[in-house]
Amino acid sequence: MNFFKKKLKTKNNNAKKQASTPIRMKIILGIIFVLFAALIGQLAYLQIGYGSRFKAEVQKSNSAIVSSQVPRGVMYDNKGRVLVGNKAKNAITYTKSVSTTTEDIYAISNSLSHYISIKDEQPTEQQVIDYYLANKENSAKESAKVPKSVRATQDDNLINQKIQEQVSAEHIKLNAREKTAALIYNKISGAYTLSTIYIKNNHLTDKEIAQVGEHLSELPGVGIGTDWQRSYPNGSSIRSIIGSVSTEKAGLPSDNLQYYLTNGYSRNDRVGTSYLEEKYEPLLKGTKSTSKVWTKNSGDIEQSKAVYSGQAGASLVLTLDAQYQKQVQSSLEKIYASAIGSGAAHYSNGAYAIAMNPKTGAILAMAGISRDPKKNKTTNNALGVINQSFVMGSAVKGAMVSGGLINKVITPTNNVMPDTPVYLPSTPVKKSVYPIGTFSALDAETALEVSSNIYMMHLAMKWVNASYVPKIKITMPQTAFETLRHNFNMFGLGQKTGIDLPGEISGIQGRSFNDQGLVLSGSVLDLSYGNYDAYTLIQMAQYVSTIANGGYRMQPYVVQSVGRTANNGKKVYIDYNKKPQVQLRIPWTQDELNIIRQGFWRVVHGTNSWGTAHKLKKVKPSISGKSGTAQTFYYDPDNPNQKNPPELVNATFVGYAPSNNPEIATAVIFPGLDPKLEGSYTLQMTKAMVQDYFKLHKK
Repeated sequence: MNFFKKKLKTKNNNAKKQASTPIRMKIILGIIFVLFAALIGQLAYLQIGYGSRFKAEVQKSNSAIVSSQVPRGVMYDNKGRVLVGNKAKNAITYTKSVSTTTEDIYAISNSLSHYISIKDEQPTEQQVIDYYLANKENSAKESAKVPKSVRATQDDNLINQKIQEQVSAEHIKLNAREKTAALIYNKISGAYTLSTIYIKNNHLTDKEIAQVGEHLSELPGVGIGTDWQRSYPNGSSIRSIIGSVSTEKAGLPSDNLQYYLTNGYSRNDRVGTSYLEEKYEPLLKGTKSTSKVWTKNSGDIEQSKAVYSGQAGASLVLTLDAQYQKQVQSSLEKIYASAIGSGAAHYSNGAYAIAMNPKTGAILAMAGISRDPKKNKTTNNALGVINQSFVMGSAVKGAMVSGGLINKVITPTNNVMPDTPVYLPSTPVKKSVYPIGTFSALDAETALEVSSNIYMMHLAMKWVNASYVPKIKITMPQTAFETLRHNFNMFGLGQKTGIDLPGEISGIQGRSFNDQGLVLSGSVLDLSYGNYDAYTLIQMAQYVSTIANGGYRMQPYVVQSVGRTANNGKKVYIDYNKKPQVQLRIPWTQDELNIIRQGFWRVVHGTNSWGTAHKLKKVKPSISGKSGTAQTFYYDPDNPNQKNPPELVNATFVGYAPSNNPEIATAVIFPGLDPKLEGSYTLQMTKAMVQDYFKLHKK
């Protein structure tokens, strides 16, 4: 009985549960329905109320400013001839959009490689690998080869490294078209978004331009534009002064990268890397043209409009005369070749020459030759005039005598010194070239004429108050070197001239004291006649110009003016002219100056048989100057500790012409000549420089 009661109770409970389930389901379904209805309603509301706005937002364009290169500034000589200009040439360009992918770059590179070829470059191994892996199939194939142990690390860098090693080991070979594609791929991959680069700007043929032009619609981002290349219509002999410009591939110099980037340059911009191109980079670069580019949200370029056409770089007018520069360089090469041919320059490492306007400091010509004595190979090196230093010898004696006069050690009416050799303890006799006893005493003018070392040593000892007993002792004050060097510095010797070219050096000073702190007295005497410290040739030109113009040490310069070239390229509008700058006025009296000038006149035109430059006596207009010979030795970089190196001499000459009203000052050096075959090469060079200059400047 109880059994039936329990069963009936269970049956009634199940019936109640079955009756409640549909109610819960109905509630849940109702809630879902309401939510869906609300969602549909919201979508309908957005579609109807804001559909046009969202559609516009999707189609909305973003804008950005893109800059492009302008022609670099032109350089002219002082007659208006172009020394370095710009040669326009066609180029295939590419502007990278925001949405460009690796697949896009690969496709464009392959397509473009069917219409152009790049033969003057070869892809590197890494560029070949990058191009090969840009192909999805190749990438997947190489990924599948990666060992499971490497893939299990899930280290992307390690996996990529393994893939790179695999491809490298396979030595992928590309045909000519694929090599071009690999190079294009590398160029585009390295481009910045919305920046324009040159895909090909050298040796572009008309056929290539036509083919690319026909298929531009199939090559997104590719265009046909214009590039500029430096040209040298008057020859390249002056190129070492003008300097160089980096290539687009090299881009900005790494040592000054941050400087250029903060000044608005792009990494692939071309900039001046040496000398005038570098020194005047801010002026020569000009102002880039700018365009406004609109891109869709998809990243594709929609429209481009020029905003600013840009401004070509400023033009520089140099003090140099292109024709005279060629003649000076040519004369130097011919005369130096004759020195080599005679055996005199067997160990010589070059020769240098410079001409300067003594009244203004304007450089008229700079020429130089560097030579490898072992290979007998020569190269043009005009900048050796400012960045190579040499012991100049007796050519500096004009500054030594001037210092003696200015400091009243000697006077215009009392300047005779005994011509007795200097005998130092345990040291070979110090004397002049001519035999001992040739002269008993000399005045300042004659000492310059015959280039007396003895005169300069006695003058130095008197000047610094040395205590000297022949063969027994010589003592000098601690300030001896300082006294003489201060005097040479006054004429520009031993310090930078301030020429507007980078890389100038100040020269080399020899030791002043021995290991015990005592003055090197013998070296003080050597310094007095130019056989100790080393100077640059530009310093020698400044020094002789100071004598020529009456005592004004002029700052040398090569840029005369800065301006803008007219659109037709035939006229320069000058914005700035360089004003000659006096660095120092030598405190001469006219009588003191006349002593030096008369001595320099007699070096060339004197009658004494020991005169050193009489071969220039007949040159018109007349030349005044001072020759020099300094003892030196051959330095072999492959055998720096050579015990008995060959003894050599540096042959020099400084001068000016005409003697009575100088218009040109010159300085020449032929270093490292055989002392037995020294010859008269510096005099030959001086004669050529003076005569050529006045032929070009006949009045």
